[in-house]
Amino acid sequence: MVQNNPKLVAIETRMDFLEEKIMDSLETMNKTQERMCVDIGKIKEAVYNPDDGLYARLRALEADTRQKNKLMWVLFTTVLTSIAAAIVAHL
Repeated sequence: MVQNNPKLVAIETRMDFLEEKIMDSLETMNKTQERMCVDIGKIKEAVYNPDDGLYARLRALEADTRQKNKLMWVLFTTVLTSIAAAIVAHL
């Protein structure tokens, strides 16, 4: 009786189709999540890698800036001292 009822057969067919579609969607989502995890791991490595990461490059840049500032102050002091010595020698 249940086998012969066309409405029940149509509902069963529709349910099978929806179940298959949901399973395909879940599989696609799983693959996408795995790919995202790999990509996030690469980003994390690029940022936090102690030798080549973003923070390591930033530290190197800050150290270089500090070194240049020290050199500029030494040059500035030397120039001022030379000018003052020239003025005193001229008088």
